[in-house]
Amino acid sequence: MAYLELKNITKTYGQGENETEVLSNINLKIEEGEFVAIVGFTGSGKTTLVNLINGLIQPTSGEVLFKGEPVVGTSHERGVIFQNYSLLPWLTVEQNVIMAVKSAFPNREKSVWKRKAVYYIEMVNLTPAINKLPKELSGGMRQRVAVARALAMKPDMIIMDEPLGALDALTRGNLQDQILNIWGKDKRTALLITNDVDEGIYMADRIIPLRPGPNATLGPEFKIDLERPRDKTEMNDSESFKKTRNSIIEYLMGIGEERKSEAKKEYVLPELTPKDFVNQFR
Repeated sequence: MAYLELKNITKTYGQGENETEVLSNINLKIEEGEFVAIVGFTGSGKTTLVNLINGLIQPTSGEVLFKGEPVVGTSHERGVIFQNYSLLPWLTVEQNVIMAVKSAFPNREKSVWKRKAVYYIEMVNLTPAINKLPKELSGGMRQRVAVARALAMKPDMIIMDEPLGALDALTRGNLQDQILNIWGKDKRTALLITNDVDEGIYMADRIIPLRPGPNATLGPEFKIDLERPRDKTEMNDSESFKKTRNSIIEYLMGIGEERKSEAKKEYVLPELTPKDFVNQFR
């Protein structure tokens, strides 16, 4: 039994002439402890997919199964990290994290909430900022609070919806490493939604492209045959990295060309411009 399974998922919005099928025939299995990345175009339906997995919306047809049970609503068992931080501006770093812990474990003692919050704030290296308000933090620090908050709810699966997209390259690279270090400690199941091919290769075990909607569906999977822990400098010279990257880019650019010729809508390609991998994260 897969840890997470999407079976024949279709998601439609609107009615009659205004009906649009955003996702079509989505099938996906993720095993326990696996780190999977879905890479796709801006506006391809990635966020709709995340919302289905998290139980925020229901599929028009098909079903989402988590640990063999249908997903019918949100749960602290599935921790979500979004691109926007969604922090409460009047609460400190510690208070923001405690709020999440309290919602996940409402019957525990206040001392437990505080202990969990302090532990995960330390894990993302934010102890010196524990009493600061969000407005006093950089974008990267606010995103680290979001990571700590999601982890403090002790989820069985971490779902990341383009969590690093708004950050500069250096901060993005550092936070990638922090997320991988945390994931590596207990191998919680992880799903990363990204439009950065290199990020997906660096972090995931498998990459699956999402062909853009309407009628978006998943493409073929690409297995990442690179040992962990991965070194960004060494990866730049890895033939396996180069081969995998080129295959994914070729596939995505082929979709882009198809869409240009058959659709009125202009699709924004994922980050596909050939560039030195080391410089991207320097």
